[in-house]
Amino acid sequence: MLKKSLLAAATLFALSANVHAETIGGLAYADTARHSAAMTQKDDYTISGKIDLMAQPAFNEDGSLRAVVEIPTGTSAKWEMSKENPEDVYWEYKKGKPRIVNYLGYPGNYGAIPGTALPKELGGDGDPLDVLILGQALPRGEVVDVRLIGVLKMLDDGAQDDKLIAVLTKDSPFANIESLEQLDAEFGGASQIVDLWFSNYKGPDGGMESQGFAGPDEAKKVAEAAAKSYQAQQ
Repeated sequence: MLKKSLLAAATLFALSANVHAETIGGLAYADTARHSAAMTQKDDYTISGKIDLMAQPAFNEDGSLRAVVEIPTGTSAKWEMSKENPEDVYWEYKKGKPRIVNYLGYPGNYGAIPGTALPKELGGDGDPLDVLILGQALPRGEVVDVRLIGVLKMLDDGAQDDKLIAVLTKDSPFANIESLEQLDAEFGGASQIVDLWFSNYKGPDGGMESQGFAGPDEAKKVAEAAAKSYQAQQ
């Protein structure tokens, strides 16, 4: 009886190992990240909801912003909102393959601010603003309320590629943080981690160059300009 139990356990373990050994897009465990309950899995590379994500206003009445989570904290697969089908979030393709960051996982939830588009003449690329939301991993495709605490000024091969830095407005260890100074006072070295990560995640010849941080007032001005620009295009 004991031998049969051990054999059954070994068989189950082997089957489990085979399942977990499988990869999606060349990334082991790529299917383990949760997605928003408001979205459904269309395939291994796409989740879809019932609302136009870009139609969501950038700002809430209380001054906080909405953000769409594309890449949960700690993960490496490069997902993003679809420009063609704004109800979808998909695994970005480059050179015929789904994109993977060959570095440590993202140090926060990476996403986009809906209802924004900053033109090149204002330092943007015409796409929704990028935002890093510090804190615990959130489901991919989730729309959350965030507070801006600063902006990391970055150059990507000489082109401006700034990253808004934010925190959740509730249900997070960072929910009370209102500035980068407060962040570092309560969570020592956090801003340095973010700066180092973005400066190095594309490799030593990746073209990323940090120009330092600006505060929440500057971040809000960028978001307001991008929201105004998007509305003017509609």
